[in-house]
Amino acid sequence: MISITELTVRYAETDQMGIVYHTNYGIWYEIARTNFIKDLGYSYSEMEKRGIFLPVTDLKLHYISPARYDDNIKIETTVSSISSAKIEFSYTSYVKENKKPINTGISIHAFVDNKMRLINFKKNFPDIYTTIKNSIIIK
Repeated sequence: MISITELTVRYAETDQMGIVYHTNYGIWYEIARTNFIKDLGYSYSEMEKRGIFLPVTDLKLHYISPARYDDNIKIETTVSSISSAKIEFSYTSYVKENKKPINTGISIHAFVDNKMRLINFKKNFPDIYTTIKNSIIIK
């Protein structure tokens, strides 16, 4: 499954050169990841109530072209892989009007409980695990 998130670059997200400041991509990825989970029929708050937390363990970004103030951005989000202990999301960001890629990235998250202890996600939450596993697009 590919989840699509759209946003418009706000002035506050740009630097003095009028280009999106690099740290905003991590925030945008969080928005896109949250939308992906919603598109699956769940929510982060629901998962947290069930005792599932997803701290970021790795974040990688590749900058291709700058985004600028007032650009309309489209972020495509997929799950690259999932195991009992972690999940990897992949992101591709575009300027919507010209479909020009501006950024790609991945975020890796551990499955932990509210005390930051690793949990076996597949064993303890097989319904959500199966839904996410079935969303993976085999390339």
